Amino acid sequence: MKIIADENIPLVEEFFAPHAEIVRLPGRNMTAEQVRDADALLVRSVTKVNEALLAGSQVKFVGTCTIGMDHLQQDYLTKQNIAFTNAPGCNANSVVEYVYAALCYMNIDWRQRTVGIIGCGNVGGALYRALKAQGVECRCYDPFLTAADNPDLAELDDVLQADIVSMHTPLTTSGPHPSRHLLSKEQLQLLPPGAVLLNAGRGPVVDNQALLQVLRARDDLQVVLDVWETEPNFSTDLLERVTLGSPHIAGYSFDGKLAGTSMIYQAFCRHFGLSEQISLAQVTPKVANNTLSAELEGDDWTAICDLVAQVYDIEDDDRAMRKLARQHLDHGVDLGAGFDLLRKHYAIRREFHNYQVAGKVKKEPLAKSLAALGFHFNK
Repeated sequence: MKIIADENIPLVEEFFAPHAEIVRLPGRNMTAEQVRDADALLVRSVTKVNEALLAGSQVKFVGTCTIGMDHLQQDYLTKQNIAFTNAPGCNANSVVEYVYAALCYMNIDWRQRTVGIIGCGNVGGALYRALKAQGVECRCYDPFLTAADNPDLAELDDVLQADIVSMHTPLTTSGPHPSRHLLSKEQLQLLPPGAVLLNAGRGPVVDNQALLQVLRARDDLQVVLDVWETEPNFSTDLLERVTLGSPHIAGYSFDGKLAGTSMIYQAFCRHFGLSEQISLAQVTPKVANNTLSAELEGDDWTAICDLVAQVYDIEDDDRAMRKLARQHLDHGVDLGAGFDLLRKHYAIRREFHNYQVAGKVKKEPLAKSLAALGFHFNK
């Protein structure tokens, strides 16, 4: 058996080598000739898996180590009887932690604000549950849910009136509720004074040209973009206007990546009737020096931000994006290639649940927040 795998998917050899020959390739540039004699294809969101790639191949299984599947031509795969699967929820914690890190960086205490969540599936749902556990007022927009699924559902216009709006919807271009340009200029103008908008879902869900126009007219808004409408290329003008920008890495925690590989491996074994030879626990390394220190008797918000920054300093990602933009403007460095390199060489980031807070957390509000974020601590 032969597997073609994106070169940036971690631990493919550890999971799949007992079952197949593995060939690693750059995901964005896979060709029909390269995959023709493969039995299985393992990809990320950068690979368009469609008829042009698979026609005439012997591929029988496609696994994408992502939550979203907008890069898969699902109707073609179904017609060709090619099994396909994604990794729902694999990086939900990672994206939620990205949101927390961004808000801490901007010194915006989510516990004192209303939070609007657009898209309450795996990622948005995880954010919603974590916020509700801290007593945060939430408004959620998801046309595929009912009040029985989420009691805080509201119309899109109402959600856009929240102090913080976080986007977590997949990209769809058809069906009853297409999400492309869900936030157009008209919707963006509904954001209240001083609002924060975060998009860590899919770039085209927000009309980037309209967003740039709105930001040129309004300096009261703070915007965090991890995804871009034309990525791997992106608007350097828009980057200049946003508070934080990053190269589609919100879901790039090491733990999330490993979970994605593991989920695809399990689906691969089920499809081909194979016995699993390895588990996620066996290949997940422990974090060395995982004890964090903070002033737990002082201000709760200061302690939260201190602990978050010790694990994930989101400003590093923003600096890297702005450095790339300067290199492009000053020296003609290719934006798309640079964007992909930032993703390929992204530093190992572990999730909060790998860390223990030193000392005792005696104050209940702080304990509630740290538990919701995933930190371990003693009371």
